[in-house]
Amino acid sequence: MCLAIPGKILSSEDLGLARSGRVQFGGIVRQVRLDFVPEANPGDYVMVHVGFAISKVDEDEAQRTYQLLAEMGALEGELPPE
Repeated sequence: MCLAIPGKILSSEDLGLARSGRVQFGGIVRQVRLDFVPEANPGDYVMVHVGFAISKVDEDEAQRTYQLLAEMGALEGELPPE
């Protein structure tokens, strides 16, 4: 099973042939490739799979996904307490 996690783009950088950005997943920030979502900008939410943003989603959809993952126990220890 493949799983994509929503994250919020904090910053992006054009690397010439590639585009990369810092993406926040709860309390964790990771470097992510943004090549597949050229329309995404800082402040937008994207679905990330193995280090690549694969689609843009709205904030409500990102929050629903976080909630489902939390209910499954998939986020234990990954997000800050509410």
